Amino acid sequence: MRTIDHHIVGGAAGAAARTGEVFDPNSGQVQARVALGTTADLDRAVAAAQAAQPAWAATNPQRRARVMFRFKELVEANMEELARTLSSEHGKVIADAKGDIQRGLEVIEFACGIPHVLKGEYTHGAGPGIDVYSMRTPIGIGAGITPFNFPAMIPMWMFGVAIACGNAFILKPSERDPSVPVRLAELMREAGLPEGVLQVVHGDKEMVDAILDHPAIGAISFVGSSDIAHYVYRRGVDAGKRVQAMGGAKNHGIVMPDADLDQVVADLSGAAFGSAGERCMALPVVVPVGEKTADALREKLIPAIAALRVGVSTDAEAHYGPVVNAAHKQRVESWIQTGVDEGAELVVDGRGFTLQGHEQGFFIGPTLFDRVTTDMSAYREEIFGPVLQIVRAPDFETAVRLPSEHQYGNGVAIFTRNGHAAREFAARVNVGMVGINVPIPVPVAYHTFGGWKRSAFGDTNQHGMEGVKFWTRVKTVTQRWPDGGTGEGANAFVIPTMG
Repeated sequence: MRTIDHHIVGGAAGAAARTGEVFDPNSGQVQARVALGTTADLDRAVAAAQAAQPAWAATNPQRRARVMFRFKELVEANMEELARTLSSEHGKVIADAKGDIQRGLEVIEFACGIPHVLKGEYTHGAGPGIDVYSMRTPIGIGAGITPFNFPAMIPMWMFGVAIACGNAFILKPSERDPSVPVRLAELMREAGLPEGVLQVVHGDKEMVDAILDHPAIGAISFVGSSDIAHYVYRRGVDAGKRVQAMGGAKNHGIVMPDADLDQVVADLSGAAFGSAGERCMALPVVVPVGEKTADALREKLIPAIAALRVGVSTDAEAHYGPVVNAAHKQRVESWIQTGVDEGAELVVDGRGFTLQGHEQGFFIGPTLFDRVTTDMSAYREEIFGPVLQIVRAPDFETAVRLPSEHQYGNGVAIFTRNGHAAREFAARVNVGMVGINVPIPVPVAYHTFGGWKRSAFGDTNQHGMEGVKFWTRVKTVTQRWPDGGTGEGANAFVIPTMG
């Protein structure tokens, strides 16, 4: 059985003392083992990063951009291999795996424009003979701790911008599906990135804590559950680091009475159940406004859910595949039972789903609840599986209030033909990302990704210009070049003042 090792300059330190299991979610069998690193492994990675980063930061932005261009070409050339590897460890179908990679590449495309976005500000003549200018300088060494559900996209969100800005980067991917992040690091090296600028270390909490505590790591980006995001944020900030920590979500889809219900149902089929619901931007709660809207929506949802095809990740006809491992399958099914116990109406039960020839795989059928209420823990908490909940709202004001008062504030969507209602909703809802007739409102790469409330800790979002700000610091220079005069006050330095 193969062992997935670190991607560290100088080679591995020998056989890992501890390893974790990497499953094939389609069969339920262990397909590989991943080395679980130690503080010593991180120290080696940091030492290599410290050796490589100054020269990389001194490399002009055009040359750094060329590495990004070449990396993009290499990822596209290896798309099939990467997608199949990703699919085999995560369980998402090949089409979703390619989408995972493509959305990451869009941030790489943004990073290719780094010469432009790193330009500073300049004021000529801020005072007598005085010019002021600013420059964006790299943090030094950054680190990323990424989740299992997007093993290509989220690492590229982080390291693409960080490296383009002149930093070295240490990636700690999920130990559940670690192969694609290692392969991406190999392709970056093939693209011309100097050794030591991007490295991958594997591990569990021991490695996470080592990253949070290491004094040479200046900035950390994290995506995962909210409880762990809060832990990462507090511990990292206490250690004097810049931290952005993205947490969980419970995204709502508001369905107004004038919405195109056929389109809403088609959107919900993908947004709620695609990738087995293992997405922080999934749409697991639908809020129809008015009983008539709710009844009509439910009537259309039931046959649409019955038509969904659950299959192995290589099945080109499947809408989604298995969840990532047995523990997560058990967790999702436990939440379904909790919903039943709390009094929600279980309309479609996805538990007990099996696939012929893959009876030990981690499959869950699509599940639909109706008459879910806000006091239910199954509503308050993130399920992260193929479960859709209907929460009926009597009016527009209630529909605005539900996502606004929820503990999570990642994304929200409204479906309507009424421009005034959409505008009012977008302005008032207390959520970080809003979709108007768009079920999964993930912004394009040159904008920025980030939620509110317990969905994000820290003041700076992912990618776009927010990402550039996170991975750099501003240095402001005030300069004067004396003209060589000898008269009284000729070389006096005068700070410009207001008025």
